[in-house]
Amino acid sequence: MENKLATYVNAKHCIGVSSGTDALLLALMALDIEPGDEVITTPFSFISTAETIVLLGAIPVFVDIDPVTYNINPDNLTEAISPKTKAIIAVSLYGQPADFSSINYIASQYGIPVIEDAAQSLGATHNNSKSCNLCLIGVTSFFPTKPLGGYGDGGACFTSDDQIAEKIRKISRHGSARRYYHTEVGINGRLDTIQAAILLVKLQIFDDEIDKRTKVADYYKTLFNNHGFKNTPIIVNGNTSVFAQYTVQVNEREKIQSFLQNEGIPTSVHYPLPLNDQPALQSRSISKNCEIATKISKKVLSLPFHPYLEKFEQEKIVETLINAINN
Repeated sequence: MENKLATYVNAKHCIGVSSGTDALLLALMALDIEPGDEVITTPFSFISTAETIVLLGAIPVFVDIDPVTYNINPDNLTEAISPKTKAIIAVSLYGQPADFSSINYIASQYGIPVIEDAAQSLGATHNNSKSCNLCLIGVTSFFPTKPLGGYGDGGACFTSDDQIAEKIRKISRHGSARRYYHTEVGINGRLDTIQAAILLVKLQIFDDEIDKRTKVADYYKTLFNNHGFKNTPIIVNGNTSVFAQYTVQVNEREKIQSFLQNEGIPTSVHYPLPLNDQPALQSRSISKNCEIATKISKKVLSLPFHPYLEKFEQEKIVETLINAINN
């Protein structure tokens, strides 16, 4: 599985691990992130993006997002960099890669390593390069709801750096290069073999499923355009997306969610509270101006989405949402 996935994203190494969260933790440990270090990241993500930083005693530094892609805005990075900055974690949210061309350029000016949190974006591309191979270390998740999902927890780290790959592999196995000989302090971060077997089979149809996901997303956009509704996902030039979610913006979200639920249409919110406002992180982080993330978090709504969603189902979802808005 590791060999096939490394080939798939064109990285030299893939290390299967126990979860996407552990993949992030292992990436940070491989970079020797220590207490007091600062790691710049986005406030608009699942908590594991920042939680892993805090677990190592380091400090998340939150900078605001791009209003179009919802990914970290590279224009905000330079101001946030300090002598304590030891890494940048950029999340490729909703299946679309962040602007790694700009992020990598800025980071290189300061000698700062970059990690891609690609938990939602395996299979997507940025300037014809695959997500998980857009910077020094890419990490992904195989949680069942992800575009390439297993039947339980799982994840992977990707890199083309031999030393980092060796270190991640050791740390994920209790810091052991060979049995009962430990050169690093590590964790039990191994991927279950049964998950690897499942992922090998699912990988065979993964590109076909990405194609189907794109068609479902395109039909959603056509339906919404027919109603004059424009607050749908925008995939910027140079990117492709695997549409881990199909997320729109609405006002009075709770009322609309209730309306849809009453019509038998489930929805979800990714994410209702920015990380800089999470009680567990407020005293352990530094927050720059995160005004856009705060605004977006009050409006985003993820609609039902998967590769096998039928057109008639999409039509019902869109009609119901438009009715909810009009009412």
